[in-house]
Formats: sequence, C-alpha cells, structure tokens
Amino acid sequence: MTSDGGIQIPSRLPLLLTHEGVLLPGSTVRFSVDSPRNMHLVSQRLLRGTSLKSTIIGVIPNTRDPEHDTDDLPTLHKIGTAGIAVQVVGSNWPKPHYTLLITGLCRFSVSSLLKERSTIPLTETLQFLFSLLGMLDMSVPVVAKFRRLLDSLPRETLPDVVASMIRTSNKEKLQVLDAVSLEERFKKALPMLTKQIEGLKLLQKTRKISPDNEKRVTNICISPLPLNFNLDGDDEDEDGDDTAVLERKVHGANMPEAALRVCLKELKRLKKMPQSMPEYALTRNYLDLMVELPWSKSTKDCLDIRAARTLLDNDHYAMDKLKRRVLEYLAVRQLKTTLKGPILCFVGPPGVGKTSVGRSIARTLGREFHRIALGGVCDQSDIRGHRRTYVGSMPGRIINGLKTVGVNNPVFLLDEVDKLGKSLQGDPAAALLEVLDPEQNHSFTDHYLNVAFDLSQVLFIATANTTATIPPALLDRMEVLQVPGYTQEEKVEIAHRHLIPNQLEQHGLTPQQLHIPQDTTQDIISRYTREAGVRSLERKIGAICRAVAVKVAEGHRATKTEALTPESQTQQGDKAAPPEMPIVIDHIALKDILGPPLFEMEVSERLTLPGVALGLAWTPLGGEIMFVEASRMEGDGQLTLTGQLGDVMKESAHLAISWLRTNAKTYQLTNMMGGPDPLEGADIHLHFPAGAVTKDGPSAGVTIVTCLASLFSGRLVRSDVAMTGEITLRGLVLPVGGIKDKVLAAHRAGVKCVILPKRNEKDLEELPANVRADLDFVTAGNLDEVLNTAFDGGFPGTASTHTHPQLTSKL
Repeated sequence: MTSDGGIQIPSRLPLLLTHEGVLLPGSTVRFSVDSPRNMHLVSQRLLRGTSLKSTIIGVIPNTRDPEHDTDDLPTLHKIGTAGIAVQVVGSNWPKPHYTLLITGLCRFSVSSLLKERSTIPLTETLQFLFSLLGMLDMSVPVVAKFRRLLDSLPRETLPDVVASMIRTSNKEKLQVLDAVSLEERFKKALPMLTKQIEGLKLLQKTRKISPDNEKRVTNICISPLPLNFNLDGDDEDEDGDDTAVLERKVHGANMPEAALRVCLKELKRLKKMPQSMPEYALTRNYLDLMVELPWSKSTKDCLDIRAARTLLDNDHYAMDKLKRRVLEYLAVRQLKTTLKGPILCFVGPPGVGKTSVGRSIARTLGREFHRIALGGVCDQSDIRGHRRTYVGSMPGRIINGLKTVGVNNPVFLLDEVDKLGKSLQGDPAAALLEVLDPEQNHSFTDHYLNVAFDLSQVLFIATANTTATIPPALLDRMEVLQVPGYTQEEKVEIAHRHLIPNQLEQHGLTPQQLHIPQDTTQDIISRYTREAGVRSLERKIGAICRAVAVKVAEGHRATKTEALTPESQTQQGDKAAPPEMPIVIDHIALKDILGPPLFEMEVSERLTLPGVALGLAWTPLGGEIMFVEASRMEGDGQLTLTGQLGDVMKESAHLAISWLRTNAKTYQLTNMMGGPDPLEGADIHLHFPAGAVTKDGPSAGVTIVTCLASLFSGRLVRSDVAMTGEITLRGLVLPVGGIKDKVLAAHRAGVKCVILPKRNEKDLEELPANVRADLDFVTAGNLDEVLNTAFDGGFPGTASTHTHPQLTSKL
C-alpha cells in the first residue's frame, strides 16, 4: 500500500494504542506514551530501527480503559491511521514515558492481530536494575564491568542473571528456575529485584557509609556472575569508559602537582556518583575544563627584530613610542628567555589604533590574540569566576580566554579598562589587581578552578581613553603609554596607506575605478572631520566609495545594453554613457557627495571684539580649542559663570578676577566710569561656548585672564594665538597636562602661535617635526609674559624685557 505522499506502507504495522486524541491523515499530533505495551513499541521498534520503514507505525484508538491496556486482546477501533514518527523524546519525570510527534499518512483497517513474543516487563526490569547499580560503588571493577555488559545482554537471560546476582533464598531462585516462559520468569524476578532495592535504600538511610561499609554493601548485593561473562574486558571496553578516558587526559595534561591532586580527588568522587545526580555533571564539567587548560602549552616567540620592525611599520603609521617599546621587549627576550610579560596600558582618544596595535603586537610575536571587553563590567566574577557551589557557575574571562586560545602565553587585550563599573557584586577593578601584578599573577587563583594558574607569561595590554577613572592601585601596576591623536599629515598618510585601500576592497572597487588625490583627502580631514583618530575619516571615505559604486554599477549596466542609434543617443543624452575611469574626486565632487563642509575655520571671525580669547582644552576624545567670552554691564560687581563649569574652573575665574583687580593700576585697567576698580559699578559675565559640554580643570586660567584683560582694556586679542596654563594668585603660570593633544588641536585649527607654561617646554619634544616647524611657541613663567604675547604690540604695564612674539624662535 502506498500513501498519498508516495511512501510505501508495509502490510504489517506495529500498533500504537491511543486513549486520548485521534490522528488524521495529513495532520501532526503529539502523543504521550507511558503504558508498558506502547513503551515496548517505542524502545524495540522506533529507537532501534535504522530505516524509514521502521518509523512507520499504526495509530489506532483503544476503546477500553487505559488500566486494561495489558489485556491480551484490546478492544480497538476498526479504522486507524498509518503515520511516521517524526520525533521521539524520553523523560523520567514524573515517571518514565515517551513523547511522540507523529504525522498521519493514510487510513488503514485492521484485518487481523498478530501477537509478538512477550517482553513487556523488560523496560521495567532494566530500570530497576540500573537503579540498583546506581546505588553501588562504581569504582569496584566487577560492578562497572557488569553495567557495561547489560547493553549487550540477551533479554532471554536477563531474569536469570537478576535472580543470580542478588541475595535471595534458594526457594525464590527455584521459582525462577521452574518458570518456563519468559514472561513468567520476568514476573518472578521483578519482586525480588524491588525487594533488594528497598532494603539497600533503608540501609543507606540508617548507616553512614564509609569505604569499608561500601565494600560490605557491594558484597551483599553482588554475587559471583556466571562464568560465561567476560569481566576482563578488552581495549574497546576501556576506550568506551568515559572515566578511564578522562583519567588518561588528566595525567596527560601536564598540570602542576597541586592541580593534579585536586583533579584526581574529583575524579575519585566522580567514579562513585551515579550519573543521575546533578553534581555529576558539575564535577565532569570541572574536570573537562581542567584538562583543556594550557598548563604547559605555549607558542615560540618570533625574536627577529628586523622582521618585527618591518611588520609594525607596515601595519601602523607613526606611533613610534609604542613600536619602540615592543622592540625593546623582543630585544630583552633574546637575552633572557624567562622574562615575565609586561603590563602595558595604551591611553589615548578613540580611533587612534590602540586595539589594532595590540593585534599587530600579537602577530609580530607570533602569539595568539584574545580580546576581553571590560566596558560596563560591574561584577568581579567576570574576572575571577564563580565558586562552584553556585548554580550556573563558570570560570572568569581570564581562564575562559586561556581555554579559548589553547596556550599559556597569548596576548590579552583588556579593552576599555577605564570604563569598569562597580556594584553589589563587587569591584572588578580590584579583582584585576592580582591579574595585572607581575609579582602575583604567577599564582592567579580563579574561584571556579580553586587552584593557582601561572599568568606570568601572558602579555597583557590594556586600553583606555583616560587615566582619570582608573583606580590608582590598578594604574600603578601598569606601564602607561600615551597614544595621542594624529596630525593632519599623518592622517593623510594613514588614509592613503590603509583606509582608502581597505574601503576600496570592501566596496568592490579598484584603484583603476576610483582615485582620491591627497588634496581632496586634506579637505576631508580639515573641513569634514574634527577628531584625534581616523574613524570619521574612514566613514567619509566609505561614503565616497558608495557614491562611486553607484556610478560604476550604472556604467556596467549601460555597457551591457544594446548599441543605441545616434537619434536615441541624442534623446537620452549622457545618462546611459559609462563614466570615464578612474573617477577622480575633486573639490566639486567632494561637496556633491558629502554636502557642505561641516567645519570652517572660525577663529579669526570669533576674535573681532574685545573680551574674547582662545584657549586649549583636553578631552578623552583628544585636544580641542575653546573660546572664552566676557561681557560687562552696569551692576553691583557680581560675577556670572555659564557653560556647565566644574568647581576648579570656577575657582580659576575668581582667581583671574582677583589678580586683575589687584594689578588694575599697573596694567591701566579701568571700570565703566574710568575708575581704578574694573568691577566697580559693573557686573561681569563669563561664558564658555558649547554649553552642553561639561568643562573643568585648571588649564583655562591664563585664557580667562587674557579674556578679562581684553574686556577691561578694550583691546583685541590676537586671532592667531591660543594658550593654556594654570595661574596662581601671585601671577605665576603653572604647568598642565595634555600638551601634545592641545598643540595638535591648535595646529588643526590653523593657529600660528601657542602660549605654554615654561615648565611644559620639555613636552614639546614629543611633537612631530612638521608641527614644531609650523607653530611659534612662547613659554611663559608669569602672566606678564602671557599678556605681552597675546596682544599686538604688547600690553600696557608689562616689562619691556619679556619675550616678544615676533622674536620667539621656532622649537
């Protein structure tokens, strides 16, 4: 018989008797199977079958009560449905049963019933037998061997074996011997097995089982087995024993002595546990992790310094300090092979290549690379792992990373270490103290492992945008390397060496189809992006590539169309003509693709009135220029500050006012009425534009003084001068940080002269040569020198011996 779907239906079908639910052809229904007859059908036909034919069964309603399902002749409906078992799922809770997903194929009628050889009690007997063996000591060889033999044991001999292996009287064994039919033997053996299990449960409740008692219990329950059973086993049996394989892996993992002792102890406990216990899976997972960890596996470093220098130069332009530090590490590794891995911390604005440098370092050394993102992590268990007493426990990210890379000397990149959080679950920054301490990480202890692991050969590289949010104790353990922003010239080189080729490849273009001249790249950098890194620059180049891809695709489509007549060409114009290759992006095309410029040089336009000065600020995103504006109106001497200022910056404003009032007569500063006190009869309003951005820090002190001096004197500040520095009440200029980032911001804005504190002169050595050549630097030790430089022709009241901007040499 063939179904509508072309599936051949056998003439004899095993029957699944259903008490609830009716399967119709073409429908799919789930049936729960728990009766002995149906359980036998599933275990003997569906689970053991290997062909499509073995999954086809007959589903027919049983009109009799389910409790009489064991009757020899059940009352069946006259019409059933032949179906195919799509899915079989078994479970032991709340009692053993199967869940079948069956799709109906066609109807059939029952012509006759054939009864197979009865093995109804087989499933129940096996369940009781495995329950009994699970309560015994599986480390005893005879018990372990017998459990493996059960899978291949003929079912005809199962009642006899059960009766012979348990302690029972000769009278009961004679009853099994006298039972000729297989079903009768099962009925005699099952009560004996149940009685033995209940007795063993009672014994375990009333006595605490020691190793000696466990041996006694085993002797009580296990009698000598028939001689025809091979308990010696062979190599295949040993390979099939999971615990034996796991034990070999433990001994072959080459782990330290302390870790080996812990593993052997856990392995001994595992052998005594039944697999049904929840702790069995936890212990097994723990041992699997222990054998997978690279206790002694490592990669050999590539110590060719010339090749390493070439590789670093090809991957990254500039970043000389970082490259020099990596080469120093390689040189020392050549002289001392047992050198501990350094703890480096790259600090710089986003987009300057901190993460990619870490990946290049790993490739240079020939090591594995693994990145751990720490931004937003607020649970110390992410670093040190969970204790195994908790549900769902797992190792921390450090140990899990070592398992992933498979070696004990990788390069670990701890990304965004300055953005770690803190919560009720602990402080992950404090947990990193042990990881990033070269004197302690040789014995790092993860809570999940609970044994020491040597991290001294791991090269840790942390990245951060700022050190202000890193705890001092953690910062003290790392070697901080500043990664400042790029100059415009460096960005042009990076764009043409790396960004443009990468974007061409990602968009399916070639240099023969798109050409971006260096002048165009310079315009993109100066007029469409204002950043320390190159991420926005890469996005702008990607936008150009997408626009060109449209033109190229239209050109390909035009070349594939049929040739046009001169008349049709005249009608359609140049729309169908392919563009000339390569497409060159000039200033006009750049404006058409990216739109009007986002940033224009507004410095000279903003400094057209008295009371405006240009300062320099540092942010986690790099250096920025900052305008300071002041106005004076009639009032009673109040000072108003706006622009979301922090307490330090507010104090700098009050310092500037006090110093100017103290020296007003010296510098010929007057109020609105011509009096000697600039604040008499007037209110002062100081504003720092970009009011949505929070600002704080002492480096705006000299800019505030210059701005107020311009307001009180009515003179304009030079439009090509920017400045930074902290002030004191006595007029001294103190050093500040972030000089390189601030100077690069001034260079991007087109400033020609920068006023710096005298004690920051040493920081100018880190500037690129082209930046030092383009800018004039004036180092000031007091506010007299600042005011003398900030105004054309000097400032009234300043000493004539101070440095004049026209006489300042380029450093």
